[in-house]
Amino acid sequence: MMYDEVLNTMLPFLKQQYGNPSSLHKLGISSHNAIKKAKNMIASLINSRQDEIYITSGGTESNNTVIYGVASYNKNKNHIIVSSIEHDSILQPCCQLEKKGFEITYLKVDENGLINPKDVEKSINDRTCLVSIMFVNNEIGTIQPIHKISDICSKNNILFHSDCSQSAGKLCIDVKNSKLDMLTISSHKMNGPKGIGALYVRSGTKLSPLIVGGGQQNGFRSGTENVASIVGFGIACKLSKDRLLQNFIHFNKLQGYLHHEINKKITHVKLNGNATRRIPNNLNFSFFGINGEDLITKLDEYGIAVSTGSACKSNTKKASHVLKSMGLSYERINSSIRITIGVHNTMNEMKQTVLVLDKIIKELRSISPLKYKYNF
Repeated sequence: MMYDEVLNTMLPFLKQQYGNPSSLHKLGISSHNAIKKAKNMIASLINSRQDEIYITSGGTESNNTVIYGVASYNKNKNHIIVSSIEHDSILQPCCQLEKKGFEITYLKVDENGLINPKDVEKSINDRTCLVSIMFVNNEIGTIQPIHKISDICSKNNILFHSDCSQSAGKLCIDVKNSKLDMLTISSHKMNGPKGIGALYVRSGTKLSPLIVGGGQQNGFRSGTENVASIVGFGIACKLSKDRLLQNFIHFNKLQGYLHHEINKKITHVKLNGNATRRIPNNLNFSFFGINGEDLITKLDEYGIAVSTGSACKSNTKKASHVLKSMGLSYERINSSIRITIGVHNTMNEMKQTVLVLDKIIKELRSISPLKYKYNF
């Protein structure tokens, strides 16, 4: 849910301060200044300049803008490198470009979902115009070796983009130290409003705009700005930065408890993703002998919300491409769920989650066709 401070800051811009930021009257100027202030807060989160931040409708638009924008601008280069576990807002645009003659290299990951930086270097050729590797995977929480990959791209003069929707506000990100050319941020991942995000574009980086027509944001992203949401997004970034260590400790404590107690109380369970190189608010488990979607439905009856695969497409009933890319069996994929911990969650909720999980899994396993295979 949103921080209270975020909502309270947004409310005036939904009613009294409703001016169009492109207008020259006082209300318009007030909205324009509010956007500029918010963009400074967003920039501060990742140590960028305010004029390198472009507001979008969220992570999907930011990612689409990078893939299509770089491809459109670089007419003489038609090779892009991505990982096989990227979000669909990266993978699907790449698929569309393949139909137009682009070469896309989909880098494999190991059993923990990690990219080998050497594979990036081996894949670069004289037609490569972009490398896009997510900082943290949204399904399994694995943290990629972004700094090593950015060094490789910088050395080879290749543009590097990272989808930081899962990591921004939870891990320290410094675009100057990491040599990132472009970076995606999503507001609702930091307890800000939904439907708003940002794209960082390093000054001097060339790519074509995805949305044109109004000339807003220096012509890079046209459309009347959603002032209230931008203001809320800015506050969410400020709070996330100010509370980065506090939230990290909170997440780490709850995650550690969940991981330990689930392994202690429930048999035939496997953690998916790297055990240590992972973001502190994500756990992805496979509970053998049950169906993950059945488990989600039963947990929901107790007011516990989890997901399978990517939370934004979990209703598609499609097996996780992330877990498949890691080489996991169909059975392990089918029995997986993703647990995400929020800043408002408590230790008592974690204790209740373990108790409910144990109870439901025993019930589901008692009627599972695999009960004799595992001797439940």
